[in-house]
Amino acid sequence: MDHAKVAGEVVEAVGGASNISAAAHCATRLRLVIADESKINQQALDDNEDLKGTFAAGGMFQIIVGPGDVDQVYDHMVADHGVREVSKDEAKEEAEAGGNIFSRFVKMIADIFVPVLPALIAGGLLMALHSVLTAKGLFGEQSVIEMFPALTDYDALINLVSSAAFAFLPVLVGFSAAKRFGGNTYLGAAMGAAMVSPSLLSAYSMTDAAAAAKFWAYTDQSSVWNLFGLEVTKVGYQAMVIPTLVVTWIMCLIEKSLHKVLKGTADFLLTPLITLLITGFLAFVVVGPVTRELSNYLTQGLDWLYSTLGVFGGLIFGFFYSAIVVTGLHQSFPAIEIPLIKQGDGDFIFPIASMANVAQGAAALAVFFKTRDTKLKGLAGAGGVSAVFGITEPAIFGVNLRLRWPFYCAMVSAAIGSAG
Repeated sequence: MDHAKVAGEVVEAVGGASNISAAAHCATRLRLVIADESKINQQALDDNEDLKGTFAAGGMFQIIVGPGDVDQVYDHMVADHGVREVSKDEAKEEAEAGGNIFSRFVKMIADIFVPVLPALIAGGLLMALHSVLTAKGLFGEQSVIEMFPALTDYDALINLVSSAAFAFLPVLVGFSAAKRFGGNTYLGAAMGAAMVSPSLLSAYSMTDAAAAAKFWAYTDQSSVWNLFGLEVTKVGYQAMVIPTLVVTWIMCLIEKSLHKVLKGTADFLLTPLITLLITGFLAFVVVGPVTRELSNYLTQGLDWLYSTLGVFGGLIFGFFYSAIVVTGLHQSFPAIEIPLIKQGDGDFIFPIASMANVAQGAAALAVFFKTRDTKLKGLAGAGGVSAVFGITEPAIFGVNLRLRWPFYCAMVSAAIGSAG
């Protein structure tokens, strides 16, 4: 390979050195941050026999050159054409800084949730198995465990394991988000654990007055803290995403600021202490209550939207439902679902949620049948099946949101289905 010649051809094909904001390389690939991707001559790159392929990922345009050659091609790009040389980490940071706010937000969410996906996928499939074992009319008038009572305890264990990742989702998200935001991952996990502490009323039970009263009677404690002149409700954040993300982001800011001020032994001892102390108060006094208030406004707005606009309300709600799932605010829906059922008005949320779930699942399964990427195919297949059974996080965060268009197509499909 003529490394100098290949370097010149690459620079020309991507629109010249001026179109390369930053360049780095790994063992086999050139990693380029491109200013204007419309200037890339993809055909020229595809026809170049010395190049093994190209793809875009993580905000960078990556060109596969091969081991032993990529570093020499890269050196010629820098020396002969004035391409800006940066490290892999610097290139990643610059790529993340590019694009619009929505694109950067989507990438941040993907970076946080992709590592958590195996637990969510496994949990979703186990929930599906639990549903098969307990559903009546699937294999006869009775459920499987009613026909075979010996399977009851096995089903109970399956149900316990399946719900763990979702009940303790703040722990997983706290760990992953802290890593993404540059903080101590174990402090992130500790804050996530605090947000689902057994000393708090479960978020799942907060809309059930009888269950809440039984919990406080059993624990023999007050249902509120008196902090800074405020009454703070002792309610957990099971399966909630946005509160955990905000809390972890704040925690990482505090931790990194303290690292700059404290040094040596003081840093080792005091930084974790002060970080968790401040973040803990902010989590339960500010972030949590504000997020819950947002959830209340959301549910009240949805109730008004559907009852006032009818078919159009269903269309709008169905369109945005999956986006609401991304924020985690859908956890507040039981607060209006229960009153609707009790009043006999009918629960319009569950059918619309089902439309959105099936649409996201179908989109992920479409990716499964179309993609040639083995890893993506595995994620899409498992996530698609899980979404059809009602657990959409693996499909949304692992496949559809990363690829964007499957997510958008599923939103439109859900809107059409919900309008009916």
